[in-house]
Amino acid sequence: MEGGNSPNLQLQQLPLATAAVSVQPHTDSFSYKENLIGALLAIFGHLVISIALNLQKYSHIRLAGSKDPRAYFKTKTWWCGLFLLVLGELGVFSSYAFAPLSLIVPLSAVSVIASAIIGIIFIKEKWKPKDFLRRYVLSFVGCGLAIIGTYLLITFGPNSHEKMTGENITRHLVSWPFLLYMLVEIIIFCLLLYFYKEKNANYIVVILLLVALLGSMTVVTVKAVAGMIVVSIQGNLQLDYPIFYIMLVCMIATAIFQATFLAQASQLYDSSQIASIGYILSTTAAITAGATFYLDFTGEDVLHICMFALGCLIAFLGVFLITRNRKKSVPFEPYISMDAMPGMQNMHDKGIAVQPDLKTSFSYGALENNDNMPEIYTPATLPIVQEQHGSKGVSAPPYRVLEHSKKE
Repeated sequence: MEGGNSPNLQLQQLPLATAAVSVQPHTDSFSYKENLIGALLAIFGHLVISIALNLQKYSHIRLAGSKDPRAYFKTKTWWCGLFLLVLGELGVFSSYAFAPLSLIVPLSAVSVIASAIIGIIFIKEKWKPKDFLRRYVLSFVGCGLAIIGTYLLITFGPNSHEKMTGENITRHLVSWPFLLYMLVEIIIFCLLLYFYKEKNANYIVVILLLVALLGSMTVVTVKAVAGMIVVSIQGNLQLDYPIFYIMLVCMIATAIFQATFLAQASQLYDSSQIASIGYILSTTAAITAGATFYLDFTGEDVLHICMFALGCLIAFLGVFLITRNRKKSVPFEPYISMDAMPGMQNMHDKGIAVQPDLKTSFSYGALENNDNMPEIYTPATLPIVQEQHGSKGVSAPPYRVLEHSKKE
């Protein structure tokens, strides 16, 4: 009996083993191909976005002295930058439909690398080679580290793929890991918002954490919307599912609030700090959301996960070094003409003016002689003449302004 049944068992198991061997390599090669397509689209999109923003910035700088505040609308440079910006955003948006979320989000370091290289290429100052290397050594090291980190991210990125259908997204949306993650994120977001609004905790980490939490939901919804659009284009219509419009509304709402907090952060802190800290926090939150919602790292071995984490850390360090080397802008410190205050004596009687030292830096308390300065830099003076009050109790103005000529 045993000898008679063993050939049958072997014959029944043979087709299953053959099918498993033939299907798995095809799935792996196809998934790696999708990862490569998504990574290339993301890299292309971030490169184009960086070029577009620099073109628009160049257009604004060229027209800085124009009286028309909208003169840049008439330049081809600005419109070319706008076209490239839309093209880059479409490239990044479409990349989410092919590759896992945890792979696409860290690739935004490419835009930081491109901005650093463009800034070095189009620099106007002339430097000696030794000074140039000393000044930009951190940028070179940061670009190298960011490129190495990007390579590790693409090589050891998660390889999980599933079609973004309405059923799959709904199943992920009501899963208990994501619901638990959402509960924790909502609690943290409310606490941060309370300290930011009520306690005036205008720290950069607080604001950028709010941006990162909103951004994690933005990328989750972007991947869902982009994936469902691609599946619909392939022939399986997904636009009639209510979950598509729910994700679309959440994507727009979170993106708007995220831009609002970013605008508030840009008014308080330097752009280099926002770029480095925001990239680290946003990438960490987005990878966590992708691993919770889309289960990106399911089935991955420990080596791939550790190498992916190492790539993230190297990319973080590279971005930090690139932004660390950026020259901080010195704010303009206006001065106050002290003689324009009521009740003060004329401070120009002896030919001495209180104004900033134009030769060095804008600072208070620098004294310059008006005779040695160009006429255009001579401050306008309002000599004040004190008057006695009327004897009949009629109140007169405590001071009056007289016309002042250069001879006087």
